[in-house]
Amino acid sequence: MNVRNDAPRILLLLGSAPDAVRCQPWPKQAFSRIVAINNAWRVRPDWDFLVHAGDFPLDRLPHDATLRQAKIFSATHYVPAQNAFGGFVYAGATMALTAAYWTIHSQKPDVLAFLGCDMIYDRPGKTHFYGIGRPDPLRDDITLRNLEAKSARLLVQALKHGCLCINLSDLPRSRLVFPSLAFDELAGLSLARIAEMKAEILAGIRLDKAEKAEEIEKDLGYFYEDGMYWNHLDEIDETFLADIDQLWMSAVEKRPVG
Repeated sequence: MNVRNDAPRILLLLGSAPDAVRCQPWPKQAFSRIVAINNAWRVRPDWDFLVHAGDFPLDRLPHDATLRQAKIFSATHYVPAQNAFGGFVYAGATMALTAAYWTIHSQKPDVLAFLGCDMIYDRPGKTHFYGIGRPDPLRDDITLRNLEAKSARLLVQALKHGCLCINLSDLPRSRLVFPSLAFDELAGLSLARIAEMKAEILAGIRLDKAEKAEEIEKDLGYFYEDGMYWNHLDEIDETFLADIDQLWMSAVEKRPVG
């Protein structure tokens, strides 16, 4: 594995869970870029990219005066990115996953660090940092039957594109199967250390299972270029998708790396 000599590109992917606000005191220079998802642009003002759902209410978008050099992306940008990784049916149609694939595709990070994306909604009190919100990943959707499997798929696809996915959450549970890391540990992530972590994770992955899952995905052909898979539900066999999810789960061993 070749290791570059320059500094690693570490990007923060920021969701809207209540603990997203933990990043407010973190210095911007800890990250190459900050990608906010939907309402998460309100957590801190120095985000670089906002990736929002196609049906995100316009009145919840930031005003032009707050944009500075930041950029906003929606379906016309993230649909082609997610298509490059097999499409929504296999990747999972919720914004934490979609924004992650967009970031890997467009920004090519060495590390994609997740915060506020654990997709756990059973804690008492508010569901999101701004109050009560819709638990989108838990909606009744054929692409979201197994969120752990979708995150396992993302972990493998990211590694294939030179990116290590990590979770900065300090919650006891997460639907993400990525290795956990504390924010303070980011400063010590050299490219050499990142390469070691990738190798360690790859050593715990059943590549035969991952390759089998990809093979079945291609054979089934549940790929819709416009991203509107909901117009083709009669073509999609949920049993086959469950089998693919099980392969991704069996391919990835959840283990801490630090």
